[in-house]
Order: sequence, then structure tokens, then C-alpha cells
Amino acid sequence: MAQRISLRDYQRELAERLRAADSARNASKLGLQVGAQRWLIDLAEAGEVIPVPSITPLPLTRPWFRGVANVRGNLYSVVDFAVFLGAGVCEGGAEARVLLLGERYRSGAALLVDRALGLRNPAELRAREPAHGARAWLRGEYEDDSGRWSELDVAALVRDPEFLAVGN
Repeated sequence: MAQRISLRDYQRELAERLRAADSARNASKLGLQVGAQRWLIDLAEAGEVIPVPSITPLPLTRPWFRGVANVRGNLYSVVDFAVFLGAGVCEGGAEARVLLLGERYRSGAALLVDRALGLRNPAELRAREPAHGARAWLRGEYEDDSGRWSELDVAALVRDPEFLAVGN
């Protein structure tokens, strides 16, 4: 038999769930460590973050193209995002992760990053002037109490000719 609760308890539980859902909506940016840089990606543009799978290198590709990985039967092109940015090389330690880009882009692309830093609340970020000559896939630059952040525009990245040209 179902447990009965009072209307007051039901309303309190509902209010708590609504507050939790509102907090989750506000924390809609995923923080990533890429070399010494910190990047944000909108959760609506991200696929999933996974531990680094086995990556098969391919010959005659650019240094930032690590190879392909089979993730649950789907092949993903894995880009070492630090090398792509000119920010070093992802060493692939225990905290390294692969960010599968959102399915809606149908790119089959994934970014190798040094680690995932968790969710960030956009309300706590202060906009900064982007650096001169910023790339088209840099949506914006921000800072908060933990430092400076750059936001990735995934749609622009997967259309960028440099990102698409993996061959040497």
C-alpha cells in the first residue's frame, strides 16, 4: 500500500525538487582543463565525458589528431585539444578524459583533454574582452574566482577548415 504524505510535506518536497532543477539549469557549462588553459562547453553541445578509451593512431595525420576510438560500436576521431590549441600535449594520465561532441553535430569527433573540472554556473562568470585575433570557435572569454575561462563553440569548431583537415 502506498504511503500517505501530508499536503504540506508534498509541497515542501516539490519546492526542493524545483530548486534543485533550477540549480542544475544554471550550472549549464562543463569546465575542462586543457594544458594550462581552462575551457567551458555548454552542456547542450557536449555529448558525454568518458575515460580515455584505446585510441588507434592513423598514419599521415596532423600531430593533434590522435587517431580513432571505438566507443560502444561507434568510431570517433580523437583530437588532442591541447596540441590543436598549441598548448602542449595531453599526457593521458589518470584524470585525462575524452569529450564526445554532441550527437546533433554528427561529426563523430571527440576531444582529448587533461581532465574534467565539473559544472560551472554561468551567473558566476564575468565576461572578458576576447584576445585579438580570436578563432571563430571561441564563443567568449570569462573569469571567476578560480581564474580565466574560454568558451568553446562546438558548432563552429566542427565546421572549421583547420579542424576538419586532419591529413598532412
